[in-house]
Amino acid sequence: MPAPRTTLRIKSPQLLVAESGADREGHGLRRTMGLFQLICFGVGAIVGTGIFVGLSDSVAQAGPAVVVSFVLAAITCVFTALSFAELGGAIPVSGSSYSFAYAGLGEPTAFLVGWCLLLEYGVSVSAVAVGWSQYVNELLHGLTGRQLPAALSAGPGDGGIVNLPAVIVIALACLLLVRGVRESARATAAMAAVKLAILLAFCAIGYSAFKDGNLTPFSPAGLGGIGAGTTAAFFSYIGFDAITTAGEEAKNPRRDVPVAILVCMGLVTLLYCAVAVAAIGAVGGDRVAGRPAALSYVVNEVTGSTIGGGIIAFGAVVAIASVVLAVMYGQTRILMSMSRDGLVPRIFEKVSPRTATPAAGTLVVAVVFALPAAFASLDAVMNLCTIGTLAVMAVVNIAVIALRRREPGLARTFRVPLHPVLLPLLGVGFCLYLMYETGRRTWIQFAVFLAVGLLAYLGYGRRHSTLAGAARAEVTSDAADAARQAV
Repeated sequence: MPAPRTTLRIKSPQLLVAESGADREGHGLRRTMGLFQLICFGVGAIVGTGIFVGLSDSVAQAGPAVVVSFVLAAITCVFTALSFAELGGAIPVSGSSYSFAYAGLGEPTAFLVGWCLLLEYGVSVSAVAVGWSQYVNELLHGLTGRQLPAALSAGPGDGGIVNLPAVIVIALACLLLVRGVRESARATAAMAAVKLAILLAFCAIGYSAFKDGNLTPFSPAGLGGIGAGTTAAFFSYIGFDAITTAGEEAKNPRRDVPVAILVCMGLVTLLYCAVAVAAIGAVGGDRVAGRPAALSYVVNEVTGSTIGGGIIAFGAVVAIASVVLAVMYGQTRILMSMSRDGLVPRIFEKVSPRTATPAAGTLVVAVVFALPAAFASLDAVMNLCTIGTLAVMAVVNIAVIALRRREPGLARTFRVPLHPVLLPLLGVGFCLYLMYETGRRTWIQFAVFLAVGLLAYLGYGRRHSTLAGAARAEVTSDAADAARQAV
């Protein structure tokens, strides 16, 4: 059916892999990440602000039933994680869901997916950096009894002038990413180990003071509260898809990317549920709900000292920094893939021959992410970030179905189990439910955001697309051949 391919500009998985060099060294990138590094990278991308900062917001919505909210959010992510695992093994390139959409649904959809990923990664990195600033102050207070002045630790919307710690953590992540993937992977692995140890220590402290009565009433706001808590808890899982952006820098991406995704999702879900029960069981849901630096507060209350809270704050500082590092890495690789395809400016595809990293693109991303972290209050766009992420996940599930039908012979090292349509459709259904829970105002904002993205595609991406350029060159060549034959 050549006509739909021309209209939608679908790029085959084989072409994506060939262009990226994913079966060899890709465009100057080096294969340095093994399975362990990929798992640490995934944990680094996921575990951070969502549990250290966002837990209190989820508890405020669902109460002790936040555990159910975490499980429901995980189920939503697991369905999509299975789809990511299949596509990540079959199309091991840096573009992640953008490339999967390009192969399954065509260029316009792929551009809008990339547009949503800019929102997801941009808002999440900026929000995570702001959360890092909160825990830096908590750590300083635990160690010295003092905090940074509000003017230098919060943006104008929160009573300050500039959030300097947020800018610093983004700059440090940028420096590591520019130096090289090997250095970034080592730092991520070390930080993942530290934050897992800290969270396990928190669980030990929380369960030592556990009281059954703190879990009642279990669901004070009923099913509505659990649903709202699930939407809030979903932010805690954002980032697992970043594993697939390492497709061109993994040693054995077709085997290791699917395994890393599934291991990370299982590990993180168990950890989140254990931490939530420990926090609420120790002090009660009412005292956790809406409280900044909630985990440090719980430890301080249980131990009667600020030293334990300071240790938790140190863990949070490390954990959140690793999220900034991992998510910025994912964003630069997605932009690199889009740049190769001509849909965004060429600066993002340039790889430094010295460090084998897209250094110029990384610097641009760091500056763009640092500005809202330094000056803006991001609460107003958090739901917009969530709905954009859910839309991307729904598209990935649909891409699995489309590619099963269009490319049945594609080499797949992992396949979504059961019927090839059932689980991806369930993934779409769960995504749509959580999108519905974000509310009418968020849907309107999202529609406007997509409209702006469509205009950007029509104004720049469609005209500069390398796929369209190749098609025009082929048409010109065919016309020239026909003219020569006529003569």
